[in-house]
Amino acid sequence: MPADNTRFLLQAARGRHEATTTRAQEALRRLDRAGSPVSFRAVAEAAGVSRAWLYRQPDLRAEIDRLRTGQAPASRPRPPATQRGSDESRQRRVETLLEDNARLRTENTHLHEQVARLLGERRDHRVNASE
Repeated sequence: MPADNTRFLLQAARGRHEATTTRAQEALRRLDRAGSPVSFRAVAEAAGVSRAWLYRQPDLRAEIDRLRTGQAPASRPRPPATQRGSDESRQRRVETLLEDNARLRTENTHLHEQVARLLGERRDHRVNASE
């Protein structure tokens, strides 16, 4: 009776599947970073896999669909990922806006105080002029 090699066949199949999935994910990231149109055909060609295989992978299919629907029309392609705002740059923008907001609040308070002081002086001037 021949030896049962099922375990090794399953391991090899699992390894091939993981390698193929990794290639497809990397291809998807490359296309997205480059600002290239993301489609099943483009990912399949870039990863060296079949479109049918991509359609059968729920996670990859969902990611491709998400990127396809999030893309700008063909007349205005999305900028490459390197040109899109990073989390760090967005955080810096938020911090700058918060600093500007604090400065404007201080300036606004100062101006309110100045207006109140001038109105008080005007009132005192009218009271003194009428006496």
